[in-house]
Amino acid sequence: MQGRSTEATPRRLSKAQRRRQLLETALLVVREEGVDRLSLGHLAARAGVSKPVAYDHFATRSELLIELYRSIDMEQRNQLRTALASGERSLDETAEVLAAAYVRCFADTSGEWHAVGAALGGSTEKDAVYQELLDDSVQFFANILEPYSTLSPAELQRRCAGLIGAGEALAGMMVRGGSSEEEAAVTFTFLIRGAFR
Repeated sequence: MQGRSTEATPRRLSKAQRRRQLLETALLVVREEGVDRLSLGHLAARAGVSKPVAYDHFATRSELLIELYRSIDMEQRNQLRTALASGERSLDETAEVLAAAYVRCFADTSGEWHAVGAALGGSTEKDAVYQELLDDSVQFFANILEPYSTLSPAELQRRCAGLIGAGEALAGMMVRGGSSEEEAAVTFTFLIRGAFR
């Protein structure tokens, strides 16, 4: 009498789990091989799935890049929330934690966010997604910094928009080797504090 095989059958991933796996694999491709190597066919091969599976989740390369861009941004925002989650802080302490966490997010992605954004350059879809993510980031900063502000809501939004622009520029400089992570964080802390003094 033959016994049943004791080898475990690989568990089938749900659609959401498969999408997450494909995005994680796409990020690895960008990190290890560069954004130009990221195609749906190459993604399928790296993820160990058939091309139709990749195309079922992302109809075009642009759609894949946009979703990867969103995914990186969401991960960065979650890291910021985690860093700011505990305890009450003064403006100076909040500025320091916010700046360090923001810069760390870009250091953790080793420039992938910028590379994916550049690959989407000029597309109307990317412009719309970038504006949506920018608006979300401005609101995120405004929510964190509002307790330290006596500014009108409109002025608070404008200053936070300026801070996000400065933070991106500093992070870009750091990714290109123009400053250390610590230098970028210290400069960004100074800018945040100055915006609310």
